[in-house]
Amino acid sequence: MTETEGQEKIARVVVADDQTVVREGIVMLLGLLPGVEVVGAAGDGEEAVRLVGELAPDVVLMDLRMPRCDGVEATRRIRARYPGTQVVVLTTFSDDESLFPALRAGARGYLTKDAGGDEIVRAVHSVLSGDAGLSPSVQRRLLERLSQPEPEPVPAAGQAPDGLTTRETEVLVLIAEGLGNQQIARRLHVSTATVKTHINNLFAKAGLKDRAQAVRYAYSKGLAKPPTR
Repeated sequence: MTETEGQEKIARVVVADDQTVVREGIVMLLGLLPGVEVVGAAGDGEEAVRLVGELAPDVVLMDLRMPRCDGVEATRRIRARYPGTQVVVLTTFSDDESLFPALRAGARGYLTKDAGGDEIVRAVHSVLSGDAGLSPSVQRRLLERLSQPEPEPVPAAGQAPDGLTTRETEVLVLIAEGLGNQQIARRLHVSTATVKTHINNLFAKAGLKDRAQAVRYAYSKGLAKPPTR
């Protein structure tokens, strides 16, 4: 197969970004490049999921920080409901803490918003061909993350007190270790918003009001050990 034959397929793309200027700029840029057709644009994650259901695009270029439904959650919904659509994440910062949650949610590509048009097109066609559209720096960070040890196992949901799920128990244990929300998110490879949701849920189930009570609760239930003096 020649290179021309390999590029015959036009990739149908939806662009999702809550900033109008950025969104329209990406749409205009891609409209000038071969091999890509922009079929829709969304201002938040909810709209992105809806457009994917209506238009069945090949790829969504997904911003991470959006209202109503962020890019990580939108990616998760799209990959669960519409597996024929791939997601390439676009973000402002290369060290965005949502990088790994987005990949875990099913994103196949990850680019910063300063990427050139040719780079975006290459990422789009890479994910369509089954490859990962990741920059070398992202690939390196992914390998570094995978080389880190996983969190220690915690009691299964059926053994956890007050009906806590396994994930809620993991979050509780990390709170008892003194980790903040962003540190917990990095440790568990989820978004900070997801951590906050787990904390709200476990506080409600266990009748806790703050992190200090959560720490004492974890100690009393044997989920964590108080520091030795």
